[in-house]
Amino acid sequence: MVFGAMAVLPACADGWSTSQVSGKPAGATAKVPTAPDKIQIVEGDIADRPYKSLGDVSVTVNKVTIFNADPTREMVNQRLRNKAAELGADAVIQVRYGTVGIAAMSWGSLDGKGRAIVFEDK
Repeated sequence: MVFGAMAVLPACADGWSTSQVSGKPAGATAKVPTAPDKIQIVEGDIADRPYKSLGDVSVTVNKVTIFNADPTREMVNQRLRNKAAELGADAVIQVRYGTVGIAAMSWGSLDGKGRAIVFEDK
């Protein structure tokens, strides 16, 4: 019995479990990641080019300690670009920002939201 317990304990010592799911849902199209530095950030809408919405994206930049720099709009924009790049977006439109404030787990945070889009006339 002792040997059985010793065999099980190392397997659960870290307390975390991980898994991976492969494949894609039925009807899903393959998304091609875009380079984040190529993604446009626009606070308004784009009216001069047709586009398709890929979905809404939102991010939060936290100031983890009192010694870190305060979150900026450029930091939020970079995170929005990174998230939109994973979707294969060309731009993030209708971007809006929250206000800098102190949260329970950070010395300050700044939120950003927008809609990831891909241009149809590529």
